[in-house]
Amino acid sequence: MFEKVLVANRGEIAVRVMAACEELGIETVAVYSDADRNSGHVAYADEAYNVGPAPASDSYLDQAEIIDVAQRAGADAIHPGYGFLAENAEFARKVEDADGITWVGPPSDAMETLGEKTKARTVMQEADVPVVPGTTEPVDDPEEVRELGEEFGYPIAIKAEGGGGGRGMKIVRSEAEVEDALESAQREGEAYFGNDSVYVEKYLEAPKHIEVQVLADEHGNVRHLGERDCSLQRRHQKVIEEAPSPALDAELREQIGEAARQGVQEAGYTNAGTVEFLVEDGEFYFMEVNTRIQVEHTVSEEVTGIDIVRWQLRVAAGEELDFSQDDVEIDGHSIEYRINAENPANDFAPTPGPLKTYRPPTSIGIRLDHAVGQGDDIGGDYDSMIAKLIVTGEDREHCLERSKRALEHFEVEGVHTTIPFHRLMLDDETFVSGEHTTKYLDQDLDDANLDDAVEQWGSEPEAGSTGNGSETAELAVEVDGKRFDVVVEDGLPQAPTGGTDAGGSSSGSGGSGSPDVAAAGAITAEMQGTILSVEVEEGDELAQGDVVCVLEAMKMENDVVAATSGTVESIPIEEDESVDMGDTLVTLE
Repeated sequence: MFEKVLVANRGEIAVRVMAACEELGIETVAVYSDADRNSGHVAYADEAYNVGPAPASDSYLDQAEIIDVAQRAGADAIHPGYGFLAENAEFARKVEDADGITWVGPPSDAMETLGEKTKARTVMQEADVPVVPGTTEPVDDPEEVRELGEEFGYPIAIKAEGGGGGRGMKIVRSEAEVEDALESAQREGEAYFGNDSVYVEKYLEAPKHIEVQVLADEHGNVRHLGERDCSLQRRHQKVIEEAPSPALDAELREQIGEAARQGVQEAGYTNAGTVEFLVEDGEFYFMEVNTRIQVEHTVSEEVTGIDIVRWQLRVAAGEELDFSQDDVEIDGHSIEYRINAENPANDFAPTPGPLKTYRPPTSIGIRLDHAVGQGDDIGGDYDSMIAKLIVTGEDREHCLERSKRALEHFEVEGVHTTIPFHRLMLDDETFVSGEHTTKYLDQDLDDANLDDAVEQWGSEPEAGSTGNGSETAELAVEVDGKRFDVVVEDGLPQAPTGGTDAGGSSSGSGGSGSPDVAAAGAITAEMQGTILSVEVEEGDELAQGDVVCVLEAMKMENDVVAATSGTVESIPIEEDESVDMGDTLVTLE
């Protein structure tokens, strides 16, 4: 077994991996950006190293720096968690080639084959797994996409080869939308996954999203751990996941599980992975393979009793799976609720800020995966997740009733959260009956219900940060990039408030001072983020609802639209520029 594992990730998944390491007697190394100096995963690890500034591209995605830190720390393995570099075959290959370091994941060759969707489709077809009609080669010409639209019939989906979670996927409903959708899918693929290659497939209108958890060792053993239902999504982002699926009968469940096993075995895959399918009208179609641990792996662990992350480490260390497929039994029902810092009443827009109050529920049947505490800030540099609430019961009905108790006692103040949305779903007839599809939230749920839920169960965000009045202070000190925690007696000297810098401007952003007053006719940023594209020019005539720019915040693209009609007077922003909440983006005459 390994002696020391570097976890190349942050937040709750980093803590989850470190917990598995701890139980196996393995020391852990955390990496963190400047924005994460005080994050929970840093405190949990045995040692921690700074890998760069806040932007992920300069820190968590810096392959050379992470491998260098692993070597400096004496780590003999790297676990990537999910997101960031977890599905990057190039990084996996670099780790495999590094002396004395083991990659905790599938072989880079298998990652490359299955991580790129077109190659994965080919493998699955060869393994006789049904796939959605589409291309097996990348496309980059709008005219080619139009031809495919005619062949398959609209709507079609343009998908980034390295994509996932809806990122890098654009739905095209007519020929007129092709060019913009192709460009956007390529841009997201490059931005999030370092790969602008895309493919096209027929878009199913109202499917169920079913995924199968697999484990495979280096001795030829492949097991599946049953399926998860991830159909409740908004903008293709999962919000509630459960195991087992309420939509499958025993026959279809067996067919999908065996198809997943057969597909990954054909690809020479080892370690943990997830095979995703779309199910519609009793038929299932392969969609993609996620060559990593999933956010929602928790519900599979709860109903099977199998620690998937622990097995990731054991398989990477060369151990053989010690259970047969017949040993895998599904006991009870488990549901995961993603508790995000988002406002359901405002199209789930991210709401970064401080956790003024944070009291998660406890007691029987409740698991909480998180890396935050009261007083922590949910920043805008990464995704908006606060925690994952996992509730398990004897059956689905019991699990839903237990979920009501858990969510009622989950107190968060300081930021908007998705808790009101989850509570709404527990009284929603379509969700409770298990008849929801991937389109339900975006197409059928009445927005007024979301407004009412937030008003009834939500809390208004508060500005500023909290302090505990202590006479001592903890200070993080870095020596050659390695973190050391120092306690300073009698506290730290406080900087004057309300000051200005040498240029006469405010001495900081996001503090307790009042924001600048926006100019009349200004369209302002509703959240902190980065400008991905500017869609207007000075002098353009706009109608209400026209998109003026695209703002990336917490790893999601957000269209900023004009609230009223008018003429564009000025555009004080440009692409790749960072903006704060309240900043003026465009002014209208």
